[in-house]
Amino acid sequence: MKKRILIIEDEKEFLVGITTLLESQGYEVLTAPDGMSGLQKARKDNPDLVILDIMMPKVDGYKVCRLLKFDAKYKDIPILMLTAKTQDIDRLTGEQCGADAYFLKSESPDGLIAKINEILG
Repeated sequence: MKKRILIIEDEKEFLVGITTLLESQGYEVLTAPDGMSGLQKARKDNPDLVILDIMMPKVDGYKVCRLLKFDAKYKDIPILMLTAKTQDIDRLTGEQCGADAYFLKSESPDGLIAKINEILG
């Protein structure tokens, strides 16, 4: 059975690109354009992995991460924060929210696929 990945990302072009990349690797991809709808979709669809942007309208990625990780029903869903935020404090905040991994949008697509494969085993 295909692994299901939920991408929560508000940048349309980036969302299309990463969706295409993941589908080419055999993953089933669900998407959400903002933190609030992403949180609802994560709770409804229970994906194998959530790829989460940080800077989004309505609810930011840190809050979505906290809400999922501090809920017993969803705490085991791995969360990969995928962001343009490069500061150490951003990475630290992601870790404190419970993110399983932190990946920069500027890094290579091959590196992203390797990280996803590592997380999903």
